[in-house]
This record gives sequence, structure tokens and C-alpha cells, in this order.
Amino acid sequence: MDLNTEILSQAATTARGLAIDAVHACSSGHLGLPLGATEIGAVLYGHALRHNPDQPRWVNRDRFVLSAGHGSMFLYSWLHLSGYDLPLKEIENFRRLHSKTPGHPEFGETPGVEATTGPLGQGVGNGVGMAVAGKMAASRFNTAKHRIFDNHVVVLAGDGCLQEGVAAEASAFAGHFKLDNLILIYDSNDVTLDAMAKETQSEDTLKRYEAYGFDVQRVDGHNMKAFLAAFEKAKNATSGKPQFIEAKTEIARGIPEVAGTAKGHGEGGAKFAEAARKALGLPEQLFYVSDEVKAYFADHKKRLVADFQQWEEGCRAWRKENPDLAELLDSGLEKEVPNDLIDRIEPFPEDAKLATRKAGSAVIQSIARAMPLLMSGSADLHGSTNNYIEDAGDFTAETPQGRNIRFGIREHGMGAILNGIGYDGIFRPSGATFLVFSDYCRPSIRLAALSQLPVVYIFTHDSVGVGEDGPTHQPVEMVSSLRLIPNLDVIRPADPEETAGAFVAAMERTDGPTLIALTRQGLPILNDIPLTDRREGARLGGYIARREKAELTHIILASGSELQHALAAAEELGDGVRVVSIPSTNRFDRQSEKYREEVLPSGCRKRIAIEAGATAYWHKYVGLEGKVVGIDRFGLSAPGGSVMSELGIKPEAVVEAAKAFD
Repeated sequence: MDLNTEILSQAATTARGLAIDAVHACSSGHLGLPLGATEIGAVLYGHALRHNPDQPRWVNRDRFVLSAGHGSMFLYSWLHLSGYDLPLKEIENFRRLHSKTPGHPEFGETPGVEATTGPLGQGVGNGVGMAVAGKMAASRFNTAKHRIFDNHVVVLAGDGCLQEGVAAEASAFAGHFKLDNLILIYDSNDVTLDAMAKETQSEDTLKRYEAYGFDVQRVDGHNMKAFLAAFEKAKNATSGKPQFIEAKTEIARGIPEVAGTAKGHGEGGAKFAEAARKALGLPEQLFYVSDEVKAYFADHKKRLVADFQQWEEGCRAWRKENPDLAELLDSGLEKEVPNDLIDRIEPFPEDAKLATRKAGSAVIQSIARAMPLLMSGSADLHGSTNNYIEDAGDFTAETPQGRNIRFGIREHGMGAILNGIGYDGIFRPSGATFLVFSDYCRPSIRLAALSQLPVVYIFTHDSVGVGEDGPTHQPVEMVSSLRLIPNLDVIRPADPEETAGAFVAAMERTDGPTLIALTRQGLPILNDIPLTDRREGARLGGYIARREKAELTHIILASGSELQHALAAAEELGDGVRVVSIPSTNRFDRQSEKYREEVLPSGCRKRIAIEAGATAYWHKYVGLEGKVVGIDRFGLSAPGGSVMSELGIKPEAVVEAAKAFD
């Protein structure tokens, strides 16, 4: 079918009008991209993308990610015109309370929004992750007779996105792994928010992406035929490389007073809305969509649905001929986890002394056998984080069925890519690095929590027990600060059996991410606590590790490697002391009030907490009058045990704190 430039030009004018009206109505928003990239949207949503507005989560749809999320009205306009469940009333309520059109696109809030994008560059990483998932899906589920996965991932990014380091990390990854199902469109308008782009950048972006390993093109982004030709060339390329299209555009086109200037980026053009509407030939009626535009997109939707139905017919035949593959695909889409997963993990030897990172290595092997769609990656640290899935191979351009991803030294990119795999929704993503580097991927972790993605982070070397590498590699504040991210579960297990429970808890959680913090140093198996209590306690977040044998006088709380010290201190203090293990404060806080009172009875106010990290967080459990044994300074370069002892992380410090109540 030929490109209908006449009606799509009308649609472009319509989309500009919707953006102007929406931003003007709420006196907030960004007009630059929605007006400047309109012809790109017209070609994509009015002709080139493969999608079904009635089935927004169709597994073989082309994914469109608006990385420059501040230009959200671009996306909302085209989703509305395309026939998604986004009525005009929602466009009118742009950025208003409880609307489906928030200021930046949010996954799960608006049909057709593939990812929560706002922080610039994240969408580039998310798109790379979706492309990884697409390669994995095609390698596992396509057969010689049926290609049920052959979609593309299309990302629209601006100068701000490409200046961010996360986009550079993800782009380098995409080029190296030859993700030829990825098309990155660069809305190149020579403007950033504060000034013209030349004030902050001078590199040749095409050459940069060519060096990454992309095929590159430059095109006039307002010439719909030229853009379509470039897009179709990218989609049909046989080079085995990801594709990069630099589309030259004029920011805020349609508002002459600010078009092509930094003022056109944000709200600068809103005050010229009335004149702009007249110049565009729009009627006085606000939020106007002509009958001709409605009819075109209704007909186009019919073509899209017919294409979907043809694919669905082939998929039904594939399911009939490949029932095992179909069952596996459905299990991924439904995020199924075996009910007996905890029982599939063998108990650890009672005489073992094992770092929880090494225990995690054994646990993930059992889980990987039970969950074949679990993948595991590491930021160049598999040898230290110990999360490599054995006998599962590496993900490469030649072997996309491999379950281990080597992200290289790209923590931030890893986080965004894991999110993209999570958004895609088939595979269970997990990734690893040292806990001290969590700050490098913290923005991605935060967005995973916001988007309720079941990503699993396996972060090792969790305290000053790291030892000789010194304070640069010894996290003291990270665990507490990560616990403050809403909807992120942080689990810091005390021994190998709690580690088993932590991994199962992470897999069972499907409404948000989980971070498991593991030790470098060996820890004793806490055999005095029943195995089932340790495993189940990690899943609950907190439990009684030592019950008092007389009238309750003190409660000692501990997390992770410090539980051993709490238990030793309790033995010295006497029969009236209870020890509570809290591997996950986040999970414990979600338990019923009755359970939490059973574990931490409010009548006992003599409470001491111990953790090899910042102390302030623990006062939520011990109260202002309680004692916390911890570390409120940076660490030291020395063997881990020496550092722990020097900084007071030992049973004697807990005993001393308990006696201070008397």
C-alpha cells in the first residue's frame, strides 16, 4: 500500500493541534517534540508500525518506545488517533489527576505505552532490552514452519537521550550483540532545553553510532516519503546490524515564534497557541479531529487487525504442532512459578561455612532448572557474583538462546536493559554486580519499582566484610538507602538457607523488583534455627530466630551476616533474650499487624539492632530509645574480619548495648 501523504499531512496537523490544546489547557507540558516529530508519528502510526490497538500486548507487535518521554503528547495523540483505548476525554485531561495521560508515559497506565520513560536515555536502554527479549523469543519459539516472532523495536530519542551515559552504554551493547531488530530514530532538532545543542555537543552522532556497529542514515524528518523509505530500509536490512536513523526536524514546528529555538522545547509556545492554531488551519473547536482523519485511521486499524488475525491463525497452528513450546510461552507470559520451587533446592551441608554469594550460585542452578525462562546477567563480574547459569550458554548474536548475558562494565545500561526485558514480559530478567555499584544502576532500579517489573538484582560484596579493597568498595549506606525505594524488596540473607528462601521469594514476586544482597565472606550455617524457619523467614521478611526461654527482657534484631553475632550475644545475655532475623524489612512490613506483633511484641522496649551499615534506618524498629550497633562512617582497607571487629560489628558490642539499658 502506498503512503497516503495527503491524509497523513492532515493527521499531522491534527496531532499538532491536540498537543497545543492539551498543553495550553493544563498550562504544563512540552510542545517541542510533539510538534517537531509529527510527520514521523504520522508515518509510524498511520502506515509503518505493525501493531493492534485492540490487543496492546500482542506478543509479536512492533514495540514503539518514546525515550524522550517529556514529549508524551506525541505518543498520546497517535495512540488516540490509532484507536487505542484512549478516548479524547483523556487527551483533554492531559497531566490531570487520575488521567490516563500523565506528564511522562507510564507503563500500565496507558494502553500502548511500552515503558515508563522520563529520565532521559532510559527508553534507549529499555528498547535494547526489548530487542534482546525479541531475539531470545525468536530463538526459542520459532520453528522451521512457523515464525511467530519477527517484530521490531522502534525507539524515538532526542539529543538529551543520546547525551546520557545510559544510552551510550546500551547502544554499545546493541551494536556489539548485533541486535538487528532494533531501530533507533534520532529526533535531531539541534536544540536542548537550555540552549542550542551546539553549546554542549559537537560530535558527529552518525559516526558515533556507526562506530558502535549500527547501520546509519540521515533523512529530513518532515518529508514523510523520505522518512518512510529510510524506515523501510532499516526494517528490511540484511546487514545483521541495529539501525540508526537521524531525522532532522524543526522543534516546535507550527509555532513560528519559538520554532527551531530552545524556547520551543517546553511551554514557551503555549502563549502563542491561538495564533498557531489559526496558522495551521485548525477550526475554533479545541481538540479537533476531522471526520476524514477518523475514517483513515479506522480503515488503517482494520488492516492492522487483519494482519493480526493472519498471524493469530498461524499461531494457532504453531500451538497445535508445538504444545510444549506453547505451554512454555504461556508460562512466561503468565509469570508462572512452580509451587514447589523451595523444595527443589537441596539443603546445604550442616557443617558448611559458605559465603551467601556462593550459596546463591547453588540456589540459582536449581531455580534455573525449574524456570527455563529465567535469564541471568552480570556486569563483567560473573566470576565474583557467582550467578552464571551452568550449561545454559551465553547470549550472543550467534546463540541468542543463551541464558547468560555478559553486559560488560555497564551497570546503568544493564539496569535499563533488564527493565526492557521485563517490559517485554516473557523472560524473567536477573542481573548482578557488587552492591557498592548499585548507585550506577539506581535510576533503572527505581523505574523497575515504579513500573512493577519483576526484575531480580543479585548484588554481592554487601558490607565492609569486602575487606582489602577498602572503603571505595565497601557499602555502608547502600542497603538502608535501597530499602527506601517504594516497591523494591531488599533481602539480605544471614546464611545459605535464608539465601534459598530469598531467591524463591524474589522469583515468586511478580509485582515489583527484588534485590538480594549477598556476602563475599564465608558465613556459618545457623543450624540452631530450623531449616524451614530460615527459608520461610526470608520469604516473610522477618521471623523469630531464637525464642526466649524465660520472661522476655530484650529483643535483638539483625540482618544478614550479623545474625550470627546477635545469636552469640543472646547466649551470653541469658534466657530472656529473643533474637529476630529481618532479612527483608520491606517484606516484613507487608505482613499482618498480628504477625508483626508476634515477632516484635510492642511491650518489650529494650531492643538492639545490629547491621554492618548505617544505623538511622533501624530506629523504626527499636524506637528512639533503642540501641543500634552499626557503621556510620566509611570503611577501612584490611581483611574483612579485621574491619568488622575494628568498626565494632561483633557480639561484644551487642552485649554492651543491651547492658546499657540497665
